Amino acid sequence: MHEFDFAAPDSLQQAVELLGRTDGEARALAGGTDLIPQIKENRRHPSLVVDIKKIPELNVLAYDADGLRIGAAVSCTRIAEFDAVKQHYPALAEACALVGSYQIQNRAALGGNICNAAPSADAVPPVLSYAGRLLLAGPNGQRELAAETFFTGPGQTVLTRGEVLVAIQLPPPAANSGAAYLRFIPREEMDIAIAGVGSFVQLSADGQRCQQARISLASVAPTPVRADEAEAFVAGKPLDATTIAEAGELAARAARPISDVRGSAAYRRELVKVLTRRTLQTALDRARRDA
Repeated sequence: MHEFDFAAPDSLQQAVELLGRTDGEARALAGGTDLIPQIKENRRHPSLVVDIKKIPELNVLAYDADGLRIGAAVSCTRIAEFDAVKQHYPALAEACALVGSYQIQNRAALGGNICNAAPSADAVPPVLSYAGRLLLAGPNGQRELAAETFFTGPGQTVLTRGEVLVAIQLPPPAANSGAAYLRFIPREEMDIAIAGVGSFVQLSADGQRCQQARISLASVAPTPVRADEAEAFVAGKPLDATTIAEAGELAARAARPISDVRGSAAYRRELVKVLTRRTLQTALDRARRDA
């Protein structure tokens, strides 16, 4: 493992200055469950590691009338066990409880899961399905963007030099809505998803039709993706078995999977169909309970 400088600022401004000052590659460290193995295995070569766990803004976990705010350094365990998340954002709670082992979840941060930008990241599809937005801070101030626009490729994001992810913001839960996340892995735990799907549905006031849907896919494209065609298809329709089955077919068309040792592209497309059907049905059941 190569040598690097280390800093642990206690303010956001200090972190931004440190990340922007280095001439080499600087990396922020939240939980470190991705970054530390990458450094040890010589897949990352930072000249500076900036530990952001002591920064107050990055440790906020709060729910109010404006929705849910999750600091980038908040662990998956805290999120999964937060009552407001379990009640109002169950798909996110489910996904955070799937990240690695219990020990990993105690350290891994949602912000790190997002910034690592792995196409297979479990916590990302629910953030997209819940219409999450990301707050970034950098040398030129703060900016906010839709979570789905954050990713540019495997391990690549829109973060510029000196920028850090501050928080993930999810809007208040809509009336008559529900969401779910499922993945498929070869083993029972501690494995990377071959495919993952997060679905959100909001029903009309009478509960008879789908008013809107958001379907997000993981591990089947270079970045997490929304299944726009499937979303548009179900809008305005009753979510019966026929509609849900067709949505699965359309969601698979949004996938751009590869074939590797863990599964073929064709297999991943079939998984998207199945997982889309199952998550839409679970989201529908939850929305009806909410009605």
